[in-house]
Amino acid sequence: MKKTFAMENLDCANCAAKMEAAIGKIDGVTACSVNFFAQKLMLEADDAIFAEVLKKAIAAVHKVDGDCDVIVK
Repeated sequence: MKKTFAMENLDCANCAAKMEAAIGKIDGVTACSVNFFAQKLMLEADDAIFAEVLKKAIAAVHKVDGDCDVIVK
C-alpha cells in the first residue's frame, strides 16, 4: 500500500531528510519520501502491517521535530 499524508510545521529541508532516513530504516517500509516544499510524506509498506508502520513513522517524525505533525484522515 502506498499513501501520501500532509504534514504541518515541517520547518526545514534538513529535518525532512533526517525524517526520511529514519523512516526508511523501519522494518516493513518499502519506500518513503518526505518532501519539505510540498509538506508531504509518502509511505509505502505491505497492506497487512501498514497501520503499525505508519505509527512508527509518525514516532520517527516526532523524534526529529516534536512540533511537526503528520495529518492522518
